[in-house]
Amino acid sequence: MTRINKSILCMLIFGISASLSAATKNDFDLTGSLIPIDEILQGGPPRDGIPSIDKPVFVSASQAKFMQPKDRVIGITVNGESRAYPINILNWHEIVNDTIQGRPVSVTYCPLCGTGIVYEGNQGGRTLKLGVSGLLYNSDVLLYDRQTETLWSQILSKGISGPLKGQKLTMIESSQTRWSKWLKQHPNTKVLSTQTGYSRDYRSSPYGNYDNNTNLYFPVSRESRRYHPKERVLGITINGKTKAYPFKELAKLGTTQLKDTFQGQALTINFDVPNRDGNIRDAAGRPVELVNGFWFAWYAFHQQTAVFTVK
Repeated sequence: MTRINKSILCMLIFGISASLSAATKNDFDLTGSLIPIDEILQGGPPRDGIPSIDKPVFVSASQAKFMQPKDRVIGITVNGESRAYPINILNWHEIVNDTIQGRPVSVTYCPLCGTGIVYEGNQGGRTLKLGVSGLLYNSDVLLYDRQTETLWSQILSKGISGPLKGQKLTMIESSQTRWSKWLKQHPNTKVLSTQTGYSRDYRSSPYGNYDNNTNLYFPVSRESRRYHPKERVLGITINGKTKAYPFKELAKLGTTQLKDTFQGQALTINFDVPNRDGNIRDAAGRPVELVNGFWFAWYAFHQQTAVFTVK
């Protein structure tokens, strides 16, 4: 290697190192970040390079000819109105800012972590509209709100930098399941239309077969090979402690319901193994906030997590 080439290499290494530790990335000020700045990575696109859908258009279930029975959706019901958001669309946009029966909501999906989480739009007396920052932490999308430019970790549902740092977003109960199941349960559902205002091939995924292989596109703080990295789990947090319910373990039960106790709370886990869907209720029948996503992502954020197993 020539001296010139060595100099160029040193400059490149220094430049990469400096960019990784910079207090500003994609024009977001990360000063005082609650997570290590050098672990906040640029995913490739700039801020809003992956455009959120801010004026969603919906069609009836009978008009949704673009949907196939095995297609996955994020489904929510607000004040009696049900809506389905196809993952095939969310793969390209990651966020839909919507209003249902006068209630603002943000539907978020991270294709790299398989995590779909729906949030209340109202936060601290103001309505927040979320966008895609172009930044990642532990391979998970960092959201931002356009009102305060606070960065939010999706899996943690927590502000990590900016004016609302340390605050939590409020989840709305949702279901990540197959279209056929959601339609059967909610025949009058509305469906997010492919008429998004953007030109995308919504029948193909920009991530190929990522959901099924063992590859990760970005490094994470810690990995566990206890399960396939893309094994789906239902993850919960109670009193600061976490627990994961892998579908691989739930499948061994041969049932669709599990009674469990965690952090002193009696829980009922209702699960559907074929559709990789589920919900969790406390003793009073109230929904417990959960994350339905890939095992590698849950573990990267929660390395001390308890894990439900069948012996």
